[in-house]
Amino acid sequence: MKLTDTPGGRKIHTGFTPSMGGIGFVVSTFISCLIWLPYEDLVEVRFLLAAFGLMFFVGLRDDMVNLSAPQKLGAQVVAALMVIIMADVRITGLYGLMGVYELPLFTSYVLTLITIIGLTNAFNLIDGLDGLAGSISMVSFAFLGWWFFDVGYDAYAYFSFAILGGVMSFLIFNWHPAKIFMGDTGSLSLGFSLSILTVLFIDIDGTMSGINGVKFAAPIATGVALLIVPIYDTLRVFLKRAVKGKSPMSPDKSHVHHFLLRMGLRHDQVTLLLVIIKVIFIGAVFLGRDLNDMVMLPLVLFSAVLIGLRLDAVTLKRVKKINAESPPVLVKRERKKPQVQAKVLRKIKMTDN
Repeated sequence: MKLTDTPGGRKIHTGFTPSMGGIGFVVSTFISCLIWLPYEDLVEVRFLLAAFGLMFFVGLRDDMVNLSAPQKLGAQVVAALMVIIMADVRITGLYGLMGVYELPLFTSYVLTLITIIGLTNAFNLIDGLDGLAGSISMVSFAFLGWWFFDVGYDAYAYFSFAILGGVMSFLIFNWHPAKIFMGDTGSLSLGFSLSILTVLFIDIDGTMSGINGVKFAAPIATGVALLIVPIYDTLRVFLKRAVKGKSPMSPDKSHVHHFLLRMGLRHDQVTLLLVIIKVIFIGAVFLGRDLNDMVMLPLVLFSAVLIGLRLDAVTLKRVKKINAESPPVLVKRERKKPQVQAKVLRKIKMTDN
């Protein structure tokens, strides 16, 4: 059925590797939720589960027949609107940023839709390295599961922990050298669920009084920190393509993980480096949880740009050094004619053919 990821082109793996590994942790998430969630919690997350299932089938279909961009975007819009309108999961305001506390309903819908679609596709773009997407999502799901449980939103906590368990199991086989890839089946599902849960976190944290659990005074900055790697990588790639006069959607190998690989790092080293950077950002918002978004949001964004530029500079220096030390590609080699042994010549029979 050709259900393998073929090497070549922009692919950085060398062998035919099974894809659609997302089936494993998505199906396990549904099974876990059906087994462990009380009926009341299942009712609370029913629209999230329905939209999550829709994204799963879209990713599955894309892995099998390669859907067009408008088809995938249309499905993402439908899934996002299911959660935004039916479950009322949306960004209701800016929570004090620039003095804005509440947004008009239509503005809230549009802003939330753009945020969910943008974050979903940003996460999908980082799925280009063994273990990277799974490891990045694992940190976010662990944080969100803990926080939802702490503030009393048990249904969303259990959902987060269910995906976390599935992803951790999947990483055993997806860690470098990967035996299987998650494909769009997994990356679209993970990116969509992460974007929904992050939006919900921002809104709950931004509107709660603070007596229900741990409150972050900068909900938007904290949400950005949870997805700082895909956000920074997508903005960086789009900006570089625009500067070169290329379409922002044109595929290439200019992502952060591609750049770090050229530096000589292995897949697992690149993954661990980006995970550590993400954990540092989450630790920073913990330390500054009493500071509002007017302080924390510029600080998080500025730090991301600063670290990114430093990584680019170090990587570029390392790549130049590797190229300088490497032998020329075109090297003339002396070719010798193959010699046939005399005893072989005596035994063979020559014909006119």
